[in-house]
Amino acid sequence: MAAFEIAIHPVTQGEYADVTGERPGTTRGDRVPVEGVSWWDAVRYCNLLSAQAGLSDAYRIIGDDVKWDTSADGYRLPTEAEWEYACRAGTTTARYGDLDAIAWYRHNSDGRPRDVGGKEPNHWGLHDTLGNVWEWCWDFYDPKVYGEYRVLRGGGWFDEHWSCRASVRRRSHPTHRIDDIGFRLARSRPC
Repeated sequence: MAAFEIAIHPVTQGEYADVTGERPGTTRGDRVPVEGVSWWDAVRYCNLLSAQAGLSDAYRIIGDDVKWDTSADGYRLPTEAEWEYACRAGTTTARYGDLDAIAWYRHNSDGRPRDVGGKEPNHWGLHDTLGNVWEWCWDFYDPKVYGEYRVLRGGGWFDEHWSCRASVRRRSHPTHRIDDIGFRLARSRPC
């Protein structure tokens, strides 16, 4: 796997609003993960943030087609493999700790997304890799069967305990905006 960096928590509503001027989703708060964003919204956000930071766009968007420029230094979505590697943080178990201590899920979320960083981080200091919101990844789920559907990882605030595991995957169409889906930023790093 090539070297990469990944954000310590999902993009928040405050961060999203600072870049786009928009606050999608139903739950309000600057530290709440942005939700109700499509895969397309996440890709556009990555390019907007990259431009603001003086970095090269990771994505070339031409109509309904997105190409990832793997040589770009800008922000992007993690690949599914990068996401799982970062979530596991060197562990080999389904979770990197006790679920109530590390994740917001159906049992403890009070039926809504919660501020990022409110639970214990994994061994590499990453918060909310499990629970709170599902996170878009770059990858297609299974193009031969599901066409354009993209991968989601991590489980969300409304999910049962069995969905909040490092190995669980979900899929959604890249245009769908759902109240338990957000995203986390990554960047490629030269070796």
